[in-house]
Amino acid sequence: MKILLVLPSYNEKENIENILMELLKQPCSLDILVVDDNSPDNTAQIVKNIQVRESRVFLIERSAKLGLGSAYLTGFKWGLQKEYDYFFAMDADLSHNPNDISRFIEEIEKGFDLVVGSRYLKGTISVVGWDFRRLLLSKFANWYATKILGIKRYTDVTSGYRVYSRKALEKINLESIKSNGYAFQIEMVYKIHKAGLKITEIPIIFYERENGSSKMSKEIALEAAIMVWKLRLWR
Repeated sequence: MKILLVLPSYNEKENIENILMELLKQPCSLDILVVDDNSPDNTAQIVKNIQVRESRVFLIERSAKLGLGSAYLTGFKWGLQKEYDYFFAMDADLSHNPNDISRFIEEIEKGFDLVVGSRYLKGTISVVGWDFRRLLLSKFANWYATKILGIKRYTDVTSGYRVYSRKALEKINLESIKSNGYAFQIEMVYKIHKAGLKITEIPIIFYERENGSSKMSKEIALEAAIMVWKLRLWR
């Protein structure tokens, strides 16, 4: 069983070494691919320094800030060529707890094709450090997307912490993915659901970043709002 964790990065110099060290300590043997979008703060150089002593850390440097979804697609395609079986997606800012990885693996080995880490499972709100406005926006985004797309069984389609099976990535055709920002997370759930593959959610706790700045913007939120309608019309 070969596991790849894809870690998009842009200006994460304050977090990247800590998250890599935590990931390398996990009991499962996973490889980590950092996809860096030409971070001006030299995030990539920190990764290169770690690579000297850690053979399980890989790096793809891109020429510009090309976006979250594009970074994941680059990483997934690289991993498919290298014959990995499972593909993790995770934020590089320590918002996601690496110690949850074993729970994700346990679940996907039951035969699921996508396991999503949900902040809102069973009516709970498992978020640390957000104000009421940010929580309301996140909850509304999930309600909006699942309502329009007819996938209300899922509680957190915008979550960035998840693991895909190789089968899922091959079946949906990564070339067909059109979104790039946080809409990417929604589109991936929707495409895998429509392909008739098996999806489940497990509870996680999300922690607001302590260092660096959030990549969320009005433009990214607007893209997600529009992409949901495009997906429905394409259906």
